[in-house]
Amino acid sequence: MANKLDSSSMSIDIRPYICGGLAAMIAETATFPMDTAKTRLQLQGKAVEYKGPIHTIRTVVAQEGLANLYKGLSPALFRQAVYGTIKFGLYYTAKDVYFSINPSRNESNLANLFCAIFAGSVSSAIANPTDVVKVRMQAKGSQPMGSLFSVFRDIWWKEGVAGLWRGVCPTAQRSGVVAGVQLPVYDFSRNQLARKRLVPEGAFCNLTASILAGLSACVASNPIDVIRTRLMVQRKFLKEHGPDILPRQKIFKSSFECFVYTIRNEGVGALYKGFLPSFCRMGPWNIIFFLVYEKFKLLF
Repeated sequence: MANKLDSSSMSIDIRPYICGGLAAMIAETATFPMDTAKTRLQLQGKAVEYKGPIHTIRTVVAQEGLANLYKGLSPALFRQAVYGTIKFGLYYTAKDVYFSINPSRNESNLANLFCAIFAGSVSSAIANPTDVVKVRMQAKGSQPMGSLFSVFRDIWWKEGVAGLWRGVCPTAQRSGVVAGVQLPVYDFSRNQLARKRLVPEGAFCNLTASILAGLSACVASNPIDVIRTRLMVQRKFLKEHGPDILPRQKIFKSSFECFVYTIRNEGVGALYKGFLPSFCRMGPWNIIFFLVYEKFKLLF
């Protein structure tokens, strides 16, 4: 096709970067209300205000308006433009580099795993500031957060550069786990389903593989996601309530402290708070992403 990118003369194929970034932004927009529900559920402690993803969405709409379901969408799209582009492009680039160095080796799940963990961790660390802004805009608060850039500016002035990378360790860990499960599971499932002819090759095969990838990634990453979300939102609580919040709201100094405190005070089940909305989002997110991604690959 004349409109295909000629990557034969390039050392790096840029198609996965372009297709991955665009597909990630489309999937993010379509599933964002469920992400808001997941964030609200993960942030509540023993005092239960939200009783599930549907109840959370209804409560937010009734109390705060429909627009608040999409609060934080702008940094989320900005994040996917950075994170999604780098993650999916870097994954396939890392695989290409690995197998060009080791041409005699066949593709393996272990090699895919390491490439995916590397791509997920690096891309999420780079995009962490957009994730911090997104979580703070999604969290319920008494004060309006303002626009994307005003929230960026507020964090920069009051917390410095470190504030924009708050929670970067659990974020990188989570993204490494998600990518390390999501991408290899998708590749493996799609290849096995097509090879054994369990489902027709094509869109339905991609659909089935994307559902399996989403479920696997959600189970593996939810505990890290709970810790990451609680660490990222702390500064907003301090800003709104000042030092008076300290007796009522625990302020964590590390992800490990947050992990131990959460288990001791809320039980192991608290690490899977928001699992249903997380899967309800990650499942459709993966379906939309991979189907759109495969379609975009045909265009370039």
